[in-house]
Amino acid sequence: MTNKSDIGLIGLAVMGENLALNIESKGWRVSVYNRTVAGVEEGVVERFVSGHAHGKKIMGFNNIEDFVNSISQPRKIMLMVRAGNPVDELMEQLYPFLSPGDILIDGGNSNYEDTARRVRESEAKDIYFIGAGVSGGEEGALHGASIMPGGSAGAWFEVRPILQSIAAKAEDGSPCCEWIGPGGSGHFVKMIHNGIEYGDMQLISEAYFIMKHLLEASNEEMAAYFETWNEGKLKSFLIEITSKILKYKDAGGDYLIDKILDTAGQKGTGKWSVINAMELEMPLNLIATAVFERNLSAKKELRMEASSIYHREASQKTYLAEELIKEIYSSLYASKLVSYAQGFNVLKYASDKYGWRLNLASIARLWRGGCIIRSAFLNEIAKAFEEDRHLSNLLLAPYFKDEIVSALPFWKRLVSVAAKEELPVPAFSSALNYFYSLTTNNLPANLVQAQRDYFGAHTFERIDLPRGVFMHENWIGKANSTKSGNYII
Repeated sequence: MTNKSDIGLIGLAVMGENLALNIESKGWRVSVYNRTVAGVEEGVVERFVSGHAHGKKIMGFNNIEDFVNSISQPRKIMLMVRAGNPVDELMEQLYPFLSPGDILIDGGNSNYEDTARRVRESEAKDIYFIGAGVSGGEEGALHGASIMPGGSAGAWFEVRPILQSIAAKAEDGSPCCEWIGPGGSGHFVKMIHNGIEYGDMQLISEAYFIMKHLLEASNEEMAAYFETWNEGKLKSFLIEITSKILKYKDAGGDYLIDKILDTAGQKGTGKWSVINAMELEMPLNLIATAVFERNLSAKKELRMEASSIYHREASQKTYLAEELIKEIYSSLYASKLVSYAQGFNVLKYASDKYGWRLNLASIARLWRGGCIIRSAFLNEIAKAFEEDRHLSNLLLAPYFKDEIVSALPFWKRLVSVAAKEELPVPAFSSALNYFYSLTTNNLPANLVQAQRDYFGAHTFERIDLPRGVFMHENWIGKANSTKSGNYII
């Protein structure tokens, strides 16, 4: 076949279609394929080629062998299908038609452990495999996403021109796509990105909630606050769209936000980030809180029953808008810093444990455009990791230390006011308590460890002995004796 395609794409749901159009718009020839299931998925390829792709350098196929043969070697094939078994099934269908050196790219939200396994399995067949986290939703897929590729390093040279051409561009013009590392690192980074996204959304919703209930602000007034914030340190995609959402009216002329049921869904990547942080024994408090709040929001009937039993009086106090807005702003900013600090700490620990050698400054930069959590202060995060490659926590960097100290008085007041007024602000509270625990030299964990040793002989360390020397106390015998019952384990 003459004029073979530069890349193939499988999976023509909205994300797949938009990515194919994005790739073609950058000058690349594209082959597309979608499975055909009688009565379920029929005519998908034909509708796309004759519709949105009409007149473009996009060729459609319903036969997988013809599709593979239409792509120039080494073949580059991007899979945009549902994570899990569908990816494995599709790979098994592709393998018989691939040649050594061909490249498979999984652009879905796959579990990083699945990606690591697929890298090994593919490389055993002399096929390269890349797990690429793609953030930005439908718009990002079409106009420029943040792309986080990892896996078979030997494939990066081949796919780099295409992936960087379709990625979003930061304000300095650099593409929001860079090599992450080996194994499942690309999808791990995307997973943590999504966890931070959960935290950001929960924090913004709590800011909205306080404005609505303590200031009785109108939707237009709240939209104006968010619009102003988007011009400063809080500038971000989520702040920007929140302002637009609050002003949006439905066909009947009513504010749509007031008609939306207060139950939030999720697809699982936020939950994965919490599970993996727990496996790594790394605190991810704020993001865990955001995940659990979505779970609780879904229990609408239970909450309605509970609210009918526990009656709460509306606030009788008048709050000055100027003061409270400053407290909300400062709390939102400081809590976001905590969320990012926790997320990057998980990345740092995973990198060390799995030998990925992640460049945290580079990751911060590729999140500056295209992705859902793009924020103005990502430049400062990148700078902090460049200035100190061994930085143990973002909150210890001089810039962020000054920012937290400045915000702290307002942050404390807001959480106190919310507690007094019986308004739930679990993410603001979680972030503040993490900060307090992080900056407390002596925590009450000594009592926890004593309890563990008392009932389970789990041992403990002593402050008057070197770290790493573990002791066990004969607590019951000690109660009836003046002699020490502890001994070295």
